[in-house]
Amino acid sequence: MTETNETLSLATDAQLTRDLPHSIVIPPITGEMVHLRPATVEDLLRLDELDAFYGASKITGKDAATERAVVRTWVRRSQAWEAGQAPAESGVGDPESRRTIAWAVLTDADHDDDGMIDAAPTDNVIGMIFLIDIDGWSRSARIQIILGKDYRGRGYSRDAMPRVMTYGFAPEPAGLGMHRIWVSVPETNTRSISVYQSLGFVPSGTSRDALWDVENNKYQDLIVMDTLVDEYDPIRSLDAFGMHLIEDNPGVKEALSAREHSMAIQQRVAEPGAGEQSTAADESETSSEIAEAPAQPQSTSEQATTGTHTRSTDEESNWPYGQADRKSSKEAWWRTLGRGRKRDTEGE
Repeated sequence: MTETNETLSLATDAQLTRDLPHSIVIPPITGEMVHLRPATVEDLLRLDELDAFYGASKITGKDAATERAVVRTWVRRSQAWEAGQAPAESGVGDPESRRTIAWAVLTDADHDDDGMIDAAPTDNVIGMIFLIDIDGWSRSARIQIILGKDYRGRGYSRDAMPRVMTYGFAPEPAGLGMHRIWVSVPETNTRSISVYQSLGFVPSGTSRDALWDVENNKYQDLIVMDTLVDEYDPIRSLDAFGMHLIEDNPGVKEALSAREHSMAIQQRVAEPGAGEQSTAADESETSSEIAEAPAQPQSTSEQATTGTHTRSTDEESNWPYGQADRKSSKEAWWRTLGRGRKRDTEGE
């Protein structure tokens, strides 16, 4: 095989490994307040009954009719992927072969204590949640949730979204193996921006005058927010709002395994004498400690030497991979938000 042919072969192999599966089994997901099942076109009628597209221009920047049409397409794309239809066969395909997963959001809650399920008239359906534009090549997906008018602001998003993101980030075959999950929000939708920030998303860009603000008769910016696999911690994401991990959900066992591995690394770094060893390693670049573990978190002594802020062992990243290559501008969200919050002020 010539060098050129070998290069083409390697490129083809790389492309194949990044292709999304031909079909998918959409897993049910359980929360404390809601549970999720694959959405159907029939569920769209429930969204109409729930007035789920009320205020769409404020929430997503689209008018209600357009939003409903988009949601219908997402559900059909999701069902086509379940059925193993190629994008070109489904009638609602994407020229970039991106995929969509749609779940119906259901609840058994009885908030008014009248002995009846609040959402009984709509068969317990209160909305939908989606992973959209699932891109196998870049390992990226967008998340969006839509709830009935009377079910907003009750905490359902905070229950459902971290569990869907856990599945999205989990390595295959337990999850989708995404590297990045993102959202886009109109600048006037400050409530959603706050919710997304509390879930770990950070602003990453602005599309200027990208949307029409019909309420104020002017253009508005579209805010893009995202989080990466080596930043996102599903366990802390739920814990920050008093919710519990449900181990049977997809991707959770992998998250727990990653946490245990990371804690073992942290414990090894925090052992007595580790600081002195690390300092000695800094003074002698030939130390085997550097050669064997370049991606370990810095010890306290190392932080003092390099001038970085001191953090407790508990606050180091729970994600064991990507530490050496992560961008310095990307801070794990739970370092400044959530339970046990400890700001990086020591030494300032």
